Amino acid sequence: MADIEKKLLSLGLVLPPPVKPPAGVLLPFQFVRIVGDRAYISGHGPQNPDGSIAAPFGKVGRDLTVEQGYAAARLTALSILGSLKRALGDLDRVVRWCRVFGMVNSAAGFSLQPAVINGFSDLILELYGSEAGGHARSAVGMAELPFNIPVEIEAEVQLA
Repeated sequence: MADIEKKLLSLGLVLPPPVKPPAGVLLPFQFVRIVGDRAYISGHGPQNPDGSIAAPFGKVGRDLTVEQGYAAARLTALSILGSLKRALGDLDRVVRWCRVFGMVNSAAGFSLQPAVINGFSDLILELYGSEAGGHARSAVGMAELPFNIPVEIEAEVQLA
């Protein structure tokens, strides 16, 4: 078993299967696109262990607390790691997290997007360490996100 997968197991975390979109929704794109030594990761949202889109839904700062947003961002990290595992076969092929773009479904006046996206960053840093896991990042508020999810995150990683 690869080192990252051992760490996930020790934390009691499970990678979800491919996302199960709502009925009638087609997702005609690749979740991970590998070009040379880079993997470009499409926007992901929080998933349940069965692959369904995870609740709670709504805007952070109105329907959800910062803590609930943080938890959704952490689930989104697992969703992205699941897609990377399927695309790469081995999460240890990721040698560097380069860039993360975090979007938060934000209520008017909400400005704590960085605290929400920390749920993603904290898990990646815990798994990969500060050298490989340290990443450039943006955390921005959005008026709406698909399916009313609270968080959507995309990323770019360097591969061995």
